Amino acid sequence: MSATHEQIVAVVTDIVTGELGLATGSVTPSTDLRSIEGADSVKVLRMISRIEQRFDVELEDEDVFGVSSVHDIALVVAKALIPDPS
Repeated sequence: MSATHEQIVAVVTDIVTGELGLATGSVTPSTDLRSIEGADSVKVLRMISRIEQRFDVELEDEDVFGVSSVHDIALVVAKALIPDPS
């Protein structure tokens, strides 16, 4: 699947707001997900699972758990979408 950074950010934002029950527009690319009330580890894992399903990728744990914003997650997804040259 090919997607622009903006498309990835939009999908990740939609998944985050849906999973956390937040109003559309309340999460921006720079929002620190760790600062959102109710964003516990179980919900974060569900968000990551939905993101992986949506983009048909498998994200590395060390990549996912080293990021905190929607923008950072979008970068990890974009990296996973790049075909392996080998």
